[in-house]
Order: sequence, then structure tokens, then C-alpha cells
Amino acid sequence: MVQISRKYDIYHLQGPPQVLTFVSFMARQGETTTRLTCYHCGEDCTEEVYYVDEKPFCCFGCKTVYGILADNDLCAYYELESAPGKNRRDAVETSKYEILDRPDIRARFVTFEDARQMHMRFYLPHMHCSSCIWLLENLHTLHPAVAQARVDFRRKEITIIAAREEISVREVASLLDTIGYEPYLSLQDMEKKDDGSVNRGRLIRMAVAGFCFGNIMLFSAPEYLAGGAMGETSLRLLFQYLSLLFSLPVFFYCADEFYISSWKSLRKGFLHIDVPIALAIIITFVRSLYTVFVEGSGGYFDSMSGIVFFMLLGRYFQDRTYKMVSFTRDYKSYFPLSATKLEDGKEEAVAVTELQKGDTYIVRNNELIPADSILIRGQARIDYSFVTGEAEPVEKSIGELIYAGGRQRGSHLELRVIKEVSQSYLTQLWNQSGNRQKQDEESRTMVQLLSKHFSLIVLILSVMAFIFWLFMDPSRSLDALVTPMIIACPCALLLSATFTNGNAIARLGKAGLYLRNAGVIEKLTRVSVIVFDKTGTITPSRHTRIEYEGTPLQSEERSLLSSLVHESSHPYSRAIATWCGTGKLQPVRHFREIAGSGIEGEIGHTKVRLMRAPDERQGTVFLVNGEELGMFRFSAEVYPGMFALTGRLRREYPIYLLSGDSDRDKPVMDQLFDGNHQRYYCQPEDKRRFIEELQKSGEVVMMVGDGLNDAGALMQSDVGVAVTDDIHSFTPASDLIMEVRGISQTDKLLRYAVGARKVIVWSFIISLIYNAAGLWFALQGLLQPVIAAILMPLSTITIVLFTTGLTTLFSRRMLQQTNSL
Repeated sequence: MVQISRKYDIYHLQGPPQVLTFVSFMARQGETTTRLTCYHCGEDCTEEVYYVDEKPFCCFGCKTVYGILADNDLCAYYELESAPGKNRRDAVETSKYEILDRPDIRARFVTFEDARQMHMRFYLPHMHCSSCIWLLENLHTLHPAVAQARVDFRRKEITIIAAREEISVREVASLLDTIGYEPYLSLQDMEKKDDGSVNRGRLIRMAVAGFCFGNIMLFSAPEYLAGGAMGETSLRLLFQYLSLLFSLPVFFYCADEFYISSWKSLRKGFLHIDVPIALAIIITFVRSLYTVFVEGSGGYFDSMSGIVFFMLLGRYFQDRTYKMVSFTRDYKSYFPLSATKLEDGKEEAVAVTELQKGDTYIVRNNELIPADSILIRGQARIDYSFVTGEAEPVEKSIGELIYAGGRQRGSHLELRVIKEVSQSYLTQLWNQSGNRQKQDEESRTMVQLLSKHFSLIVLILSVMAFIFWLFMDPSRSLDALVTPMIIACPCALLLSATFTNGNAIARLGKAGLYLRNAGVIEKLTRVSVIVFDKTGTITPSRHTRIEYEGTPLQSEERSLLSSLVHESSHPYSRAIATWCGTGKLQPVRHFREIAGSGIEGEIGHTKVRLMRAPDERQGTVFLVNGEELGMFRFSAEVYPGMFALTGRLRREYPIYLLSGDSDRDKPVMDQLFDGNHQRYYCQPEDKRRFIEELQKSGEVVMMVGDGLNDAGALMQSDVGVAVTDDIHSFTPASDLIMEVRGISQTDKLLRYAVGARKVIVWSFIISLIYNAAGLWFALQGLLQPVIAAILMPLSTITIVLFTTGLTTLFSRRMLQQTNSL
């Protein structure tokens, strides 16, 4: 059926699932045409238009994307922003993704894979707004094999978890392309480091604005010196028009970033901080045009150019300051993880960043695998709960690939690195582990609420001041309208917490304290109860006194014992390993470590066990093929400074001791803890339940343990602190990792967190005083716009230097006092 319209030939084509309408844009001669924009991408429909649900689309591709979203109830994508999509006139060529079927190319985009799922990461250069994030993170509704999608908007990357048997990497890439987000298939490392380069475009704009501002000031100087009454009319007009000429590139080019950010924020329904600045620039420019062409005076082109130049200059120094502080506060740089490198038969502890492709290293029971590696020796039972959330160990055979982030559950392994260590990837896993929901408490604070409505408040005050002075003193009215928009700055309010916590993380990292994220500092200020583990936390593992009672061990029996304990990272196992001395180690099969009980394994045809004494005896028995050969007793040696630490802590907090050992060391522990605050013979679940009961009574609990048998308790606590003298024993269940040299200064850590919070409060007060004082003078019309443009960025830089300076000073004082923190 053909329906004739006065302007267009319209053809109705019936076709499921919607009625499509094709409109020929061959306008008849002499007739007007109507301009249509595509509902999906916002581009003009210049040749033909497709209608779906009475919405115009410029091409079949855009129409198809809309159809996919409509079929899956994802049309809210278009409500978040007008025309958010990418033009789809070019059809998706699935053949270009066939290269992803090659194993070597595929491996560059797959970050983890097991029998059921795979994790892949792509760079999406077309991601540009909140609508993109919303659509991409709802990718699972477009394909049932996609389980989850997470977007890193700053890096324009997406991490996708999908069912391995139901979809391929090539099909995922094609799916992304189908909805308008073509992956960039770079074969280079996706984790390029920021070289710290400055925004080149801003530098050019700043240079142009500075050049024009200087020349305009020169042209304005004669009129200023003459008191606004130059005798030579032709010269005065020449200078005025030259000032106007030099102001044009400043207004239209140098200030465009303020216009763009303002327009984007207005489209999304909120007022960005750049909105008042953009208005001030426009008002000053229009005011100058009026004074030149109507009043015949010099105008305010120097003020307008000065506003733009000093705002750009301030942001340049602000960015430079932020980059400097960001580098020092990047806690990933201090991530505490090392590996045991094996070279020429000798073991050497090295930082994970020093592991190179082809290096061989050892991973023992409960240790983390720091890099994608090939198994070359040992029986691998890999716990990928750190990566996937599933705790069931996966068995791997020699020659198989083992991904970074897994934890060995069994005898030691020898592995060979096949991919460079991704320290930021491990840190990302740490941040995502623990199954704790982040509570964005700051979003409910006065600072965030004030910042959210800051620009609107400033605009209202500026308009009110303008109206007031328009009647009281018209000469002040325009300055009262413009300068408050420039001088008022919420940046200091927003950045005080960011820079304080960031610098605190960096300083603590250099002192051997590694925080999961900045939120841990806030939690530390609310701690009301502290719980300690004993072995490896209060007492050192390597210097424990050992007494052996029983049959003297022959060289073969000592070799069996040494081989068994070398598979474990438990403090008592390491102490026994030291007691056994050096010797040839034998391979251990079917190694098993039972939390709170002991370890066992098979060496050749011999079954070897090291278990807690089953009777009333207080010690650990050594059994070979079920026959008890003897028993080890351990005597505690307390870490230096612990007596003084517990004395200081008891004055401020209730402190408890939870130990899985016997009460043999109770006389020593009585000097550290109150008698009724000690618990012995605790299984890991007992520790977790004890902390849970404290929390139910309203306490905020900090748990300090070595992370081996304390993972559940650390995760249950409000602040979990893993203490280690061997940084192989990284514990993802913790919020904070503390090197053992800092354990005796735990109270200093808590005071430092309180000090950091005070810095935030002080900087907040300073920024409030600045804004109040600035607005007081600006609303009275007593400030020139150029002066306001200088003061505004200075306030932000001052807050940054104040917060970072004070946190650095606090850390130095603590270093001087304790020689530890």
C-alpha cells in the first residue's frame, strides 16, 4: 500500500516484530523539507529514515540496535541521555573478529578461565556517557551466556564474565559491536602506565589566552592611564577594536571547555561547577560588546580574557599537583606481595614486580599465585574464590595454565611465568574480595549535599545581588553578578577528603601498612574493641622456643618431618622447619592442612602427620604411619614492644585474645590481657562467632591476626588487619596488611587515622571560610573579575598542599617517635 504525502513518498512495509516505515528523502522540486534527527545517534537523517514505534532512525543499523534494546526492555538507555548511541550506518562485519579464535590472540583478552566461566577485558573507545555505562552493564540481558559486565569508565574498559561453553570471545566482541561499542583490538599490553603528560589541548589554550590577555592589557593601558578619557578618538577606537579582535579566540576557543562541560551537565539535569564560570565569561563578553558599540568606552575584554587565562592556569597547576600527589598516594605501588624465585636450585624471595616471563618460582600451601603461569611440578589444587567467589579447589595437571589470583591448597608447586605480573589486577581483586558492600556514607554528608547544590546556590545569590545593586548602586551590579560565579569554589570541599586519605595511604604504605582503600581510614576512627590472635601476631613464629619429647629422630625421620612442614606456611610449621635444619626435601603427595588441627601428607609409601595432641597433653604430636614418635611443645616469645602496646591500648579499648593453641602460655598472656578476655582452643569458626557476638552488642571490632586460620574472623570484623613477617602470606580477607615491624605501634595507627580525619575537618573549615569571605566581598561588587579568577584556583591548590602537607608531617612525627611508623 502506498500513501501519498504532500512532502514525501511514504511506503508502509509490514514486518515483524514492528511496523517499519521507509521515507524517501528525495524532496520534490519546489517543496520544503523537514529536518529529522536519529533517535539513536542524534545525527541528521540526510538520505532516508526508518521509523520504529514512531521514532526516526537514520539507518538500518541504528534501527536494529533500537530493536534489540526494545526486545530486551532496555529502552531506559534513551532516557538517561538524548541520542546516546553511536551511528550504525556501517554494518557489523563479524569476519573481522575471527582473529579472536586464534589461541594466542584470544589469550590477550582473557584474564581468567576455568571449565565453566571466562573473564575477558576490552577497550571501548566509543564509551562516552552514563547511558553507555548503563547499557554495557546490562549486557547480560542481551545474551544469556553473559553473567556480569563491569565498566571502568575512566579507562574506557569493560570486564565481562561469561559462560565458557555458551559464547566465545569472538561472539562477545561482535555483540559489543552490534550495540555500537566496537572493541579496539590492540595487541599491546592493555595496562599502559600513565606517562604523566599534561593535556596538550589545555596548554595550547592557556598559551593563546595568555598571549591575547597580555596584548589586550597593553591596548587597555592608555585608557586606564588617561582615566577613561583618551583625547585621540581614532587611537581609542583602534585600541578598542584590537582588544575585541584579540578577545575573540579567547572567548570562542580558549573557553570552550567551560561551555562544553556546562552544556553536558545541563543536558543531564544538573549544574556543574563550570556553569557559573561559563555564564560569567559570557556575561563579561556581552557586557564588553555593549560598552564598545553602544557606550563607546573600552569594555572589559581584559577582564574576560583574564578570567579564562587564570582559570586555565589554575587548572593546569591543579592537575600538576594532583598528578604529583596521585603518584605518591597510589597504594598499588606498595602492594605487599613477593614470590619465592627458584634459580639454580636456590630459593630467593623477590618482589612480584621482579618476576619476568620465563622465571620459575615456588608457591606453597595457602600462598597466592601472583602471575599467569604454567605448572611444571607438583599437584595443584587451586582455590579461585579470590577471583570467582567459588571456593571449590580446581585440580590442575603439569603443563596446564594457572591464572593469577588463585591460591594453592596442598603441597608446594613449581611454576613458570608466561605473562608479566599485573600488580594492579591483583590489587583490583583485593578491593573486590571479601563480599563486603561499600557504604557510600559520604554521599549523605553535608559536604556532598552542599557540593551537589553549590552551583545553584551561587547562581541564586549572584542574581539576588545583581537585582539589589541594580537599584542601590548600578555601577556595582554587574560585578556583583559575575564575581560570585567565579570566586565560589566547591572543589576544596570535595578534594579535602580525597587528598588527605590518598596521601595517608601512601605514607602508611611506606611505613609497612597497606590499606585496601581509603574507606579503611574512616573505619579505623570508629573502632571500639580490638581482638588479637596469638601465634604469628603476639608471638613470633621464627623465634618460638621448641621442646621435643619422645624417640630421638633419625636422619630419615627428620627428613620426613622437614619435608612435611616445608609444605605449610603456618608459624609452627616454619618453626619446626628451622628446628629440623637444612637437608634434602622429599616430594609430598596428598598434602592436607586442617585448620586448628595440623597437617598430613604422604612421602613415598609413608604417611606422615603432625597434629594437635588428641588427649590432655599440650603439644603437637609427630606420627609416622600412625605411630607416634614424639611431641613438640612451643614456648611463646612475645614480639618486642607488645607489653607496652597492650598497656597503652587497655587504657582506651577493651582488648581480647583469641588463640587456637592451648593455654600453656597463659602466664605470659596474663601480663598482656585481662584473664577473662582470653580464649584458647578456638577453631576458626569460634573466632568468627566471637566477633559476630561483639558486633551484635554494638561494638566496632578490629581483628588483628596472621591471616592463616583467621580469614573468617578477619572478614567478619569491621577492620581486619593481617600481620605478616613474610609477605608471601597475602590475605585478601583483610582490610589492612601490616608488616610485623609495625605491630607494636597499632595504637599509633589508630591515632594517625584520627589525625587524618581532623585534617579533613580543618580543610573543610578553611574552604568554608574562603568561600564565605570571597562571597562576602563579591556579592558587594567589591572584587574585579580578574582578581576572582586568580583567587579561585589558588584556593584549591592551597587545600591540596594543606592536606598533603599535614598528613606528611603527622607521619614524620610518628616515624621519629616510634622509628617504625
